[in-house]
Amino acid sequence: MLDKSPASPAVNVPNDLAAHWMPFTANRAFKKAPRLLAGAKDMHYITVDGRKIIDAASGMWCSNAGHGRSQISEAIAKQAAALDYAPPFQFGIPQAFELASRIAELAPKGLENVFFCNSGSEAADTALKIALAYHQISGQGSRTRLIGRVRGYHGVGFGGTSVGGIVNNRKLYGTLLAGVDHLPATYDREKQAFTKGEPDYGVHFADELENLVNLHGANTIAAVIVEPMAGSTGVLPAPKGYLKRLREITQKHGILLIFDEVITGYGRLGHAFAAERYDVLPDMITFAKGITNGAAPMGGVIVRDTIHDAFMSGPEHAVELTHGYTYSAHPLACAAGLATLDIYRDEKLFERAKSLEPKFADTVMSLKGLPNVLDIRTVGLTAGIDLAPRAADLVGKRGYDAMVSAFHDNDLMLRIAGDTLALTPPLIISEDQIGEVVEKVGKVIRAVA
Repeated sequence: MLDKSPASPAVNVPNDLAAHWMPFTANRAFKKAPRLLAGAKDMHYITVDGRKIIDAASGMWCSNAGHGRSQISEAIAKQAAALDYAPPFQFGIPQAFELASRIAELAPKGLENVFFCNSGSEAADTALKIALAYHQISGQGSRTRLIGRVRGYHGVGFGGTSVGGIVNNRKLYGTLLAGVDHLPATYDREKQAFTKGEPDYGVHFADELENLVNLHGANTIAAVIVEPMAGSTGVLPAPKGYLKRLREITQKHGILLIFDEVITGYGRLGHAFAAERYDVLPDMITFAKGITNGAAPMGGVIVRDTIHDAFMSGPEHAVELTHGYTYSAHPLACAAGLATLDIYRDEKLFERAKSLEPKFADTVMSLKGLPNVLDIRTVGLTAGIDLAPRAADLVGKRGYDAMVSAFHDNDLMLRIAGDTLALTPPLIISEDQIGEVVEKVGKVIRAVA
């Protein structure tokens, strides 16, 4: 049967923006002055009116290999023509097993098994459920408490929101999950300001876990989940030794440690995973975003073999883990993931990020001293620039104005977290483009002074 659906125009600019309720967006302000994108290639987005916008955000921490990679789009198209969808429950596709093997090869030794989902939010909730289930089948069903961290972000599911520690993401939703507690944030501006890489001060923040163990009892705690670098809250690198200390305490008390690497995975900190940078072996790693270069929704959890193997008991016909999603290991996402990993490998993008880190840090730090700049933090190819709020009752307004100025007046895309500007460019960025981005950011900071 012929496909008689009408062909879409190259650029379809809507004349009515009302129907779309946009996520994490100031909808009323956006619809008065839309920021509409029509295309993307390499380091740039293309607006509907044809302007090139340099992408200093990798889209949304996703497009580590830059935009418009034909290798990925061709792999998706080829897969769509051959197999558009297959049920992931009780059936499988070869590409899912190949991709899982390649992800496990990149992960630290001992993390051998991959459970697929479709986003970082689903990955966080999946990891938390695996932790709870593992303790149940191990005869430690009293371990139901989950511990996150203040200023942490683990997506928008009920589990991830509960262990997350960003106030504005939580306050509309009531009590969320019971039995959740939080470690303190790792940031102290007075002692860490203008740090390149991991700050020297702050390893002691991990010791608060001992206090939570004393408060609740180790036999009630299932897992601790942290980001090696807290990204969505404004780029907070882990202090030196902090993650190792957390690992020591969790192992001492039989608590699982989950690294949320949705942002830090796939090269952002110069390694396949931040766990490698910090020489720490967690029990699980969540991933998403960079696994497909943002070209198709995919996420997942990499699980230690000892945890996975604990589920492999009972009758062989029985489902071992009653969890999953309709689109787990979707064929198009698997094709995108395999093509993306090929690009990372062939172009040595993880190594490239590591080599560019000093240049990136030095260049971003040149913004110190500009109006209202309170702090700058860099790690890997990531930077957070804190600006002073316009007033106590206008927190986030200067940051919002900066984002708007960047897009409309300076042909620049950056991310904001309140009054923090976050720079997270694709790993293909050149040294000249680093200079271009920072020059534009300087103009933006002056414009919103």
